[in-house]
Amino acid sequence: MADFTAAFPLVIAFEGGYVNDPDDPGGETYKGVARKIFSKWDGWIKVDILKRQTGFPANLDKDVDLQQNVVDFYRVNFWDKMNGDNISNQLVAQSIFDFGVNAGVSTSVSLAQLVVQAEPNGVIGQQSLDAINNFDPEHFIAAFTVAKIARYVNIVKKRPTSQKYFYGWVRRALGAN
Repeated sequence: MADFTAAFPLVIAFEGGYVNDPDDPGGETYKGVARKIFSKWDGWIKVDILKRQTGFPANLDKDVDLQQNVVDFYRVNFWDKMNGDNISNQLVAQSIFDFGVNAGVSTSVSLAQLVVQAEPNGVIGQQSLDAINNFDPEHFIAAFTVAKIARYVNIVKKRPTSQKYFYGWVRRALGAN
């Protein structure tokens, strides 16, 4: 079965640190946690306190409690929701997890379900787990990667300001598996 502690460092490496990019629809982010989307995340209280101290934003990475908030956030909001512990192949789980962090759990799961020809409802239940776990992992990774890139192309077509993220998204899609 897949392991969150092995997947998390690979995913968080793509998320960066503190960013407040006006072109990012999520607004202010810390390690990929977008304030506009996850405004109730406990970590924002700590971030706001640390903003007023010297050494910001480097001081964020040194705060042990904040780092645990980040780990817990990704486990609860992404890994657990995609049923990661029950996916048999680590690389498959990591790929679904990574794309879930980047595009949303429902989007990632629906895409994974389409790849394995399961009902694309955005929720990994037992039928989807069986389909994913019985699907050839190498074939899954290849098909899922192509589907992710196609989605990024569509995003840029609909929202041209996202063009500046495209290369990074594609690199992530190619390297997250």
